[in-house]
Amino acid sequence: MSAAIAKQPRNLPLLATPEICSSKIYIVTGANSGLGLEAARHLVNAGAAKVILAVRNAEAGNKAAKDIELSTGTSGVTEVWLLDLSSFDSVKAFAHKAATELGRIDAVIQNAGVAMSERVLAEGHNMTVTVNVLSTILLGLLLLPKLKDVAQRYKFAPRLTFVSSIAGFDVQALWETIRDSPVSKMDSEDMNQMPIYSLSKLTLTMAVRHLATLIPVDHAGVVINLVCPGLCKTEIIRNAPAEVQKGVASQITQFGRTAEDGSRTLLHAALAGRETHGSFLQSCLDGEDIPDWVTGGEGRNWQEHTWDIICEELDSIKPGCVQEVLQ
Repeated sequence: MSAAIAKQPRNLPLLATPEICSSKIYIVTGANSGLGLEAARHLVNAGAAKVILAVRNAEAGNKAAKDIELSTGTSGVTEVWLLDLSSFDSVKAFAHKAATELGRIDAVIQNAGVAMSERVLAEGHNMTVTVNVLSTILLGLLLLPKLKDVAQRYKFAPRLTFVSSIAGFDVQALWETIRDSPVSKMDSEDMNQMPIYSLSKLTLTMAVRHLATLIPVDHAGVVINLVCPGLCKTEIIRNAPAEVQKGVASQITQFGRTAEDGSRTLLHAALAGRETHGSFLQSCLDGEDIPDWVTGGEGRNWQEHTWDIICEELDSIKPGCVQEVLQ
């Protein structure tokens, strides 16, 4: 990771322009601070018709919305909607509201995530797993029928973008010890908490890459991709173990992107072309640069295996949600 971080470019291109974003509707999760806030700000500045700030805390969301309005001089575009990814009921309620109240959705940027310093449970699982994997994929599945409908009605390919991390590629050896049952093993009391954030992001990457193979963009009309924003100066590690915070702090100081610069990677993924379907994107580039053990034959087998495990969990949360998307 250190070598990649040291080389990460800064002052990235900004794809969010009025020509692309005007009159469009976007959802950004975790939009009250950091990357999500800056991505939402750019979308408002680029002429979006509506930007949904999906946040866990209404007060923080309203503060973010006001900040965006003041900085862009644009009012009436941002809306604050509650979304608590530690609660499956909250995810289901948010998805239902989006499907019924929004005329269209042009892109969903799934940016919200956590890195915990200790084992905390949410919905019976390690909270990092619940938030970064289960609820994030559940929200994507519940919104996909709406996105597919938008694709048919407007002859436009909506984007469903999952924010992941190259940190997941640094834990190959540990992944090989949990990959047969990643959710239950990350839930275990015996599991060291330090690498769970990285493992959760790798699990997300594995599952989403397989999902993309099941609903090709030519069939469903929706572009599904993943993006790593790189190392950025945000608050994502505020709840991380002290050892992690200490190790990352010096790298952030030396090589970290600003939240605004990092947000451009999210926007690139959410506005990129159909050829990025199923891709893991970095630094506003369309091509991939990820390990062979993830993309090769064995990697694809483990992607499918991971997807199957996630599906079992999600079908118990919302029966039929997987089949509805795949039919």
